[in-house]
Amino acid sequence: MKSTNRFSGTRYLCFTAMFVAVEIVMWLLHLGQVPVGALNMSFLTVPVAIGAALLGPGAGAILGMTFGLTSFYDAFSGASVLTGFFFATSPVHTFLLCVGTRTLMGLCTGLIFRAVRRIDRKRILCYYLAALSAPLLNTVFFMGYIVTFLYDTEMVRSLVEKTGAANPFMFVILLVGIQGLVEAVTCTVIGGTVAKGVAKALRLDR
Repeated sequence: MKSTNRFSGTRYLCFTAMFVAVEIVMWLLHLGQVPVGALNMSFLTVPVAIGAALLGPGAGAILGMTFGLTSFYDAFSGASVLTGFFFATSPVHTFLLCVGTRTLMGLCTGLIFRAVRRIDRKRILCYYLAALSAPLLNTVFFMGYIVTFLYDTEMVRSLVEKTGAANPFMFVILLVGIQGLVEAVTCTVIGGTVAKGVAKALRLDR
């Protein structure tokens, strides 16, 4: 994927590889996911947001794909109850759910940062909006795929009955709930602050 004019060549590849390594280490050490009911509260969107802001949409897509592959492994291994059930039902849908939606999330996060940065003269808002967009888009794409293609599965139906949701929209709200809010706030504060700090240290906003 083509690099942005903020990083180029070997430097771009090195920084991308570094963020991929951070993503994998967080997953291996269970630092990025906290089980909450049927879902995992995930903070693996933080490296994705930082990398997408600093390196651009291409790197964001790579980091999102890395996040997705770790999630797909958890589905395959049964480490995740929800995606593990989906894998037993349809490996193809599970791959698209875990990897496809996260790749798209990383790409869109980079595009949002690039668009906002053009009008953000102080170069502050763009970093925090990018950091906020990562967990929000992750939730929207992930849950959107579930209610569009997997809503009639036995697992989802049991969750719908358990939450008492009257429709797919309420199902998403009730299932994600406080978890989604915590993810969004955490990623916004940490991701935005770190990305802005690194950009300032490397003089990327001159």
